Amino acid sequence: MHKRFLPAFVLLIVAASVSAQEIQARLTVITSKVSTQVDKKVFQTLQTALTNFLNNRRWTNDVFQPAEKIQCNFLLTIDQDLGNNTYKGKLTVQAARPIYNTSYDSPIMNFLDDNVTFRYVEFQPIEFNENRVQGSDPLAANITAVLAFYINIILGLDYDSFSLRGGDLYFQKAWNIVNNAPESGDIGGWKSFESLRNRYWLAENFNNSRFALLHDALYSYYRSGMDIFFENEDAGRTAILNALNFLNTVNIENPNSMFIQFFFQGKSNELVKMFSKASAEMKSRARELLTRLDITNTSVYKELK
Repeated sequence: MHKRFLPAFVLLIVAASVSAQEIQARLTVITSKVSTQVDKKVFQTLQTALTNFLNNRRWTNDVFQPAEKIQCNFLLTIDQDLGNNTYKGKLTVQAARPIYNTSYDSPIMNFLDDNVTFRYVEFQPIEFNENRVQGSDPLAANITAVLAFYINIILGLDYDSFSLRGGDLYFQKAWNIVNNAPESGDIGGWKSFESLRNRYWLAENFNNSRFALLHDALYSYYRSGMDIFFENEDAGRTAILNALNFLNTVNIENPNSMFIQFFFQGKSNELVKMFSKASAEMKSRARELLTRLDITNTSVYKELK
């Protein structure tokens, strides 16, 4: 039984013998665009420090068994050396959720953040305080603020997928990071006016009551759909179709919302496989919804004929 469903007294017993962190992350720093005048060894030190920050910090109060750790990949691509140990680049964030009674991991997040600026001096401490996000040096604090933000989004998605509105605490933590984010002329990605698809809007969508059906969609897709699909395909497909209907309602009421594109990243082939053996009527409805919601993968959904 997954940790999110363990009774409280069982959790107390388990906690006495287990204190595993929640995240199993791999972080890679890519520096091919950085001038050769920069000592590349500093980026290897940075990679190790950030990996340890992600994996060794306790992000929740729950107990995660080793097999339950959330698998994540972070790819930090540094595009510019701005001088004064300051760098600008982009961050790709990927996370997957294991599907019950299978060896399959379903993508739960696949997102590109193209506005990450930070300062790093080799061997400087990698710190994060959720009560004082800015720190004494906003540029130095920004990289950990960005990573902590995405960890909380990932946790929110994961918890939402196991229990309805189970991720609220972590989405609120991500929103708090946005509201207290480091501020500097070089730092972007935290403000509503900078872009329609950035950290601000991602956290805003998850915390805004206008998007409440997003949480229903996550729970219906994963817990009511994917988790039972291999035992009861018809019931699993129905739940996944319900999730698409929830998302369609959100899209009608909030056109071009960031979350719709966010949800479908990396899922097109999975969805085609889920509906490939559905009835003609269900397959037609799924194709109609998918081509409307996930326009970039319209050609993939044509397989559902």
